[in-house]
Amino acid sequence: MADGAKSNTKTADLKLRLISAVILGPLVLLITFWGGTAFALLTLLAATLFLWEWITITGAREAHAATVISLLTLVVLAVLEYAGLPQIGLAVLFLGAAATFAVSGFNKAGRWGAEGVLYSGLALFSLLVIREGENGLLFTFFLMFVVWATDIFAYFTGRAIGGPKLWQRVSPKKTWSGAVGGLICAALFGTGVVALAGGSHLVSWAGLAIVLSIVSQAGDLLESAIKRRFDVKDSSRLIPGHGGIMDRVDGLVAAAIFAVLLGFLAGGSISDPIAGMELG
Repeated sequence: MADGAKSNTKTADLKLRLISAVILGPLVLLITFWGGTAFALLTLLAATLFLWEWITITGAREAHAATVISLLTLVVLAVLEYAGLPQIGLAVLFLGAAATFAVSGFNKAGRWGAEGVLYSGLALFSLLVIREGENGLLFTFFLMFVVWATDIFAYFTGRAIGGPKLWQRVSPKKTWSGAVGGLICAALFGTGVVALAGGSHLVSWAGLAIVLSIVSQAGDLLESAIKRRFDVKDSSRLIPGHGGIMDRVDGLVAAAIFAVLLGFLAGGSISDPIAGMELG
């Protein structure tokens, strides 16, 4: 392909990315602000599509009974968590993953399917308990802006500066300059959200933003490794210019799970783990 044609293709792809982001971004923020049933349904939809793409990429979808079990597991988990029964929801998640593996005949595809159930299910659980926590709206916005800033500014910083590759074998286009640029902007935007909301302990929030930005980029690399393992470019073509749900929320999934884990380790409860961090 000639250089001019490549340039035109990249420009068209960037326009599609921008249009999709301008439409979907505010909608997601609005639903997040509403919370309640609307946010629960949005999160369940995203987790279900994430799992569907995961099992499609890995070949686990060929086991039809296991696919039904895996998808139903997410629905039951969401219903139980929304009903105020997060402990039972987590138990159902692990049972559903085990059943997915067993019904698949304990083969490699079944293992991938079970791992997909756990990963998407833990993300679903994490996002729901974060939003429903005492400072759920602030932390959810903080988390989203950290991940989005990481993704956006890593892309543009990497393209502008270039330099050594972050992990060329897994993701040839990602650079160290992009990773650092995304991390710095994530700290700025995440802390900015908290400051605008009148929050305190901004240094702690900034440190947390840095940690979650690193985890977000690790989640992105994990998805890249899985796609490379199965020779897939995009998880799907659901979102114009962006690919599939996995391509858009891989960082958010990893960061949300890790944030909840940190909350548990800090002494938070299963229904409000983030409270354990005492961020104010």
